[in-house]
Amino acid sequence: MAKAIMIQGTASNAGKSLLAAGLCRMFRQDGYQVAPFKSQNMALNSAITPDGLEMGRAQVMQAQAAGVAPDVRMNPILLKPTSDVGSQVIVNGIPRGTMKAGDYFKYKKNLIPDVMAAYSALAEEYDIIVIEGAGSPAEINLREDDLVNMGMARLANAPVLLCGDIDRGGVFASLYGTVKLLEPDEQAMIKGLIINKFRGDVEILRPGLTQLEALTGKPVLGVVPMLDVDVDDEDSLSARLSGSGRVGLVDIAVIRLPRLSNFTDFNPLERMEEVSLRYVGSVKELGHPDLIILPGTKNTMDDLRWLRQSGLEGAILKHAAAGGAVVGICGGYQMLGNTVSDPDGVEGGGTLQGLGLLPAQTVFQGEKTRTQVTGVFQKAQGIFSGLQGMAFEGYEIHMGRTQSEADSLVAFTTQTQERHTDGLSQGNVWGCYVHGIFDKAEVAEALVTALMKAKGLEGQAASVDWQAYAQMQYDKLADGLRASLDMERVYRILNGEE
Repeated sequence: MAKAIMIQGTASNAGKSLLAAGLCRMFRQDGYQVAPFKSQNMALNSAITPDGLEMGRAQVMQAQAAGVAPDVRMNPILLKPTSDVGSQVIVNGIPRGTMKAGDYFKYKKNLIPDVMAAYSALAEEYDIIVIEGAGSPAEINLREDDLVNMGMARLANAPVLLCGDIDRGGVFASLYGTVKLLEPDEQAMIKGLIINKFRGDVEILRPGLTQLEALTGKPVLGVVPMLDVDVDDEDSLSARLSGSGRVGLVDIAVIRLPRLSNFTDFNPLERMEEVSLRYVGSVKELGHPDLIILPGTKNTMDDLRWLRQSGLEGAILKHAAAGGAVVGICGGYQMLGNTVSDPDGVEGGGTLQGLGLLPAQTVFQGEKTRTQVTGVFQKAQGIFSGLQGMAFEGYEIHMGRTQSEADSLVAFTTQTQERHTDGLSQGNVWGCYVHGIFDKAEVAEALVTALMKAKGLEGQAASVDWQAYAQMQYDKLADGLRASLDMERVYRILNGEE
């Protein structure tokens, strides 16, 4: 049976996912079989496993850091917000419907058997389970039937390491306050504190660290610097959505939709030296990019209304009318068509006019498409004709069905060996359902080279081998944590010696 250790945080975005990934990597380097685990994840970034099930992107990243295949048991509950008060509830990789927050709060205790079945199965196969919490354990309004923070730690008998984000300010108060808001038995489960995202001279912190240890009765296991590590992010709190500020030869603007999902689709483009990739939420921010990308969204119809109301629809249409390049992925592809209809009320019902840049009609249905795909571009037009015949890999994850009489952009084979076509291309506009379509270096290079050529720039864009790059980043993360944490003490905590 696996030993367990849990990372909790004083708030969302305190760095739990990254610390958990780093522990997964270090334990793997030390010769252990390691699996990540997060009982309940709320995020719009998700992925499809080799068996066609949906799980949170953060646990996929952590599995990669641990050197194991992503497994839906690592994230048995995934909540994907569809509105400010409701989420699609996905259990063991399969949707169970959409619930309002209050309804889910009452329902979640019914999912404890699913959570424990997933955890117990992993614990039989691995040496160590690195568990990640969510938000903060001090959200005392959510304490009842908790299954993701102290409730999960109790179920797994896992010692807890509590981290706080010093970059946001108030880290001593947030760590102390979190500990003191917990019940005595919960406080006893916290075996150490971690200060994360530090910039500066750690010696300046020493007096504060000593006092924090005295006030909480918990040891500070380390001060982790603001690490320059590039791994996939979990959700819309990601710093990368604010832009890197780098000026490249090609300017790509991704529309920051209110319910933006799977923005990791564009990380390969962002990593290219020739590209400046920006996330924009207004006409003023848009400017005059070389390419506009409409990304995925958890609510196409609401985000299409927002696009219209914000004035960005008009700006995109003006850009396209002048011969500008536009790409739509998943929900963004649906928006580029003529109509989007929801006869069964999957997204609230009704029919909306799309942008009309592609000759297609989308109808929402209750069944979700979930599959990994491997295929080729077969009908790329305009400045993107160089994509013709290019091989790609990716995954589909959507509720709608899009129909058109025009020739399809891509042809692919699913993980169950079914053959399908998808997407459309018209002029300098194309769209399809495939997430991760830029992950293969050749596709990213061809896209950016086409944009350079359209600007009269010579040369060939150069991408990176994503798999090799990711492994380097995980090693870099592990090196940074080893230099910052008292790993000897972490192992004692893991082994129940403290």
